[in-house]
Amino acid sequence: MKKETSLQSQLYLDSSNEELFQKAQKLGYEYLKTVFDRNVFPTEKALADLVHFEEAMPASPTPAEEVIRLLNTYGSPATVATMGARYFGFVSGGAVPAGLAAKNLATFWDQAPAMQVLSPIGSALETLVESWLIELFNLPKSTVAGFVSGTSMANFCGLAAARFRQLSKLGWDMNVNGVFDAPKLRIITGRHAHSTILKSITLLGFGKNNIEWVDVDDQGRVRPELIPDLDDRCILILQAGNVNSGSFDNFENICEKAKNAGAWIHIDGAFGLWAGAVAKLSHLTNGIEHANSWAVDGHKTLNTPYDSGILLCNDEEALQSALHMSGSYIVTSDQRDGMFYTPEMSRRARIIELWATIKNLGKQGIDEMVYGMCQRAQQFAEELSSIKGFTVLNEVVFNQVLLQCETDDITQKTMEGVQELRECWVGGSLWNGKKVIRISVCSWATTANDVSRSVRSFEKAHQMAQHLSAVQ
Repeated sequence: MKKETSLQSQLYLDSSNEELFQKAQKLGYEYLKTVFDRNVFPTEKALADLVHFEEAMPASPTPAEEVIRLLNTYGSPATVATMGARYFGFVSGGAVPAGLAAKNLATFWDQAPAMQVLSPIGSALETLVESWLIELFNLPKSTVAGFVSGTSMANFCGLAAARFRQLSKLGWDMNVNGVFDAPKLRIITGRHAHSTILKSITLLGFGKNNIEWVDVDDQGRVRPELIPDLDDRCILILQAGNVNSGSFDNFENICEKAKNAGAWIHIDGAFGLWAGAVAKLSHLTNGIEHANSWAVDGHKTLNTPYDSGILLCNDEEALQSALHMSGSYIVTSDQRDGMFYTPEMSRRARIIELWATIKNLGKQGIDEMVYGMCQRAQQFAEELSSIKGFTVLNEVVFNQVLLQCETDDITQKTMEGVQELRECWVGGSLWNGKKVIRISVCSWATTANDVSRSVRSFEKAHQMAQHLSAVQ
């Protein structure tokens, strides 16, 4: 029998390692218990204490207990409390407890569902959740899903499938002939397209200068009457949830006409597509069933733990062809082999926490949670509008609020003041050339009291900003 090395002896799952896992679990739970009350952004001391991680590459092993101690002592205080109830900066969701616990369990399983033989549980859950998503969003039965890291990758996959299909209509095999000398496709999208769409366009070789831009209305929605004539050379990109205003393009008016013209329609629905699963909000997504591909996150509105994106596509052949994978060592099955629906082979089974979150909430829970975010955003708008000096610029149809103060300078200083107070956290943006504060309500945990508490922080920050602006 081969003798164990000293390192193997150290790493084996003996009683001391069991204590290590229990300790890490306990520390994680203690973090969760305090995350709703702590400062939303790290204190200056916590940021300064990150110096404890600065060192040369260790020459020898560090005891596992010391590794966990360092993370808890200096890492935990330097986290941003996106898991809490008062983070309204980027569109970053919290995490439903069942999903977080499932991810924790799945970490020990360490599954990679590229092939069914690598992870039968991963394959089974991906197949099941795919059918659930089709039902929730009322999509065509032919729709397939790829479970990726986020909407950045989901948009890339959807547009890759679009490129393959539209070129194949023109007699060009993308996989054989490549992009050089390929027939030119037309990319049409609104001027408020998200940056991840632009990233995908450049990564796929289309080039920003080839985009046919469509002007938008005062809420950032594509103006249907300004969309150019479409044909089967076109890829039309729309959005469910403008990243600033939260507005939705008029899918009902646009999609069927585009479909009949032979255009491929892709919908970037990173956080907004979930409106389609809510009885009182589903009108916002009427008509999306006429599209060809849809991108959405789990870790935003649905509140799965981070690293959970979904690409949905009604053209399985186009998606698989665009993301094709082959090799003599690959073992395919008559069940789902996940590698054919994503660019990666080596990806963790993020489907486990996605399944757990949907299973835990059910249709009723998803409806209540997502509509609750809309209600809290509307509450933000109402309470802030009642304070002199604040103006809400958007129609609050989903979870976004755009706030402006008397001047750009006061708006900027108010935002910075809110960030420094650390009661909540918000970010800034530009809207029609003016500075704005962007509020994104994305957590299951945010209550009416959290909103009112945050509004008081806004009011205090605004008073400080007015004073600073007056004395300068």
